[in-house]
Amino acid sequence: MGRARTLRGLVRAMGYACVAIGLVHVLLGNASIPGATSAGPTVDSLGRFFGAIFVGYGLAWLRAARRSPIPAVAVRWLTAVFLLGAVGRLLSFAVAGTPHWFQIALAVVEFALSPLLFWLADAEERVAAGEVHGTGGEAGEVRGDGAAERSGR
Repeated sequence: MGRARTLRGLVRAMGYACVAIGLVHVLLGNASIPGATSAGPTVDSLGRFFGAIFVGYGLAWLRAARRSPIPAVAVRWLTAVFLLGAVGRLLSFAVAGTPHWFQIALAVVEFALSPLLFWLADAEERVAAGEVHGTGGEAGEVRGDGAAERSGR
């Protein structure tokens, strides 16, 4: 169950990380953004609001992690939102210029993690449907046509 275990770990990690990051933004406002200077009360208010929204996004990841199997549709939608955020960063780079190095690192993580999450999205559903076999609790292979190859045991 390598893919399924990886999916569950990543979904939980996404949830906890988003909740933690969101709470930091709610509590610290602009001070939570590396390289940012004081942008005044309007931008501070906006950042804290979006921090709360990010907490909710993290809770949605955690809710998906509590399901068994983790629903692929939830992972795909949450990953699409994550990827949209990365696209937003890319647009910002093009319009506003190069941000703090940490924001660039976050964009790299977002663009790298999104395809992995899309690929893993249905891992637990496939195991639950019996499409994956293995020995010793490890995931086996799934044929290219989606049908499981059964062992002779």
